[in-house]
Amino acid sequence: MSADLPPRSRIVAERLAAAGIRSDIVTLPDAASTAAAAATALGIEVGAVANSLIFWSDDEPLLVMTSGAHRVDTAALAARLGRGTIARASAEQVRAATGQAIGGVAPTGHPAPLTTVVDEELARHPRIWAAAGTPHTMVELTFDELVRLTAGTVAKVD
Repeated sequence: MSADLPPRSRIVAERLAAAGIRSDIVTLPDAASTAAAAATALGIEVGAVANSLIFWSDDEPLLVMTSGAHRVDTAALAARLGRGTIARASAEQVRAATGQAIGGVAPTGHPAPLTTVVDEELARHPRIWAAAGTPHTMVELTFDELVRLTAGTVAKVD
């Protein structure tokens, strides 16, 4: 693990290593706060970016790892999961749940495990990229690694 990584990204790197995932965190010169920006910076298609979106559902945070090519249909996802409403979390809720800022939320490295849904469409990509704790850091994973790392439920999200 590089000492040059920001503190939040070092936590992500530690969690990846603890999960047996060997993938270096890449630091981008410019912030990649959106899937489109991340895809451009990495030279990949936007669908291979795993967006980490925090929602609020049934009085708890819900992490949805969705393909950058999709928008989450919260009503349909709530019905599929048997939940009440699913609403976008505020910036304060995101920070409290993850310890990370919007645009840099990683699939791991949070103060406590989060209930997670992983977009089934991400499985179409042999390698996917997710934020690694800051808008300037990204990490490459396989779909199976992402599901295992998050203990996520694979579902259709759009």
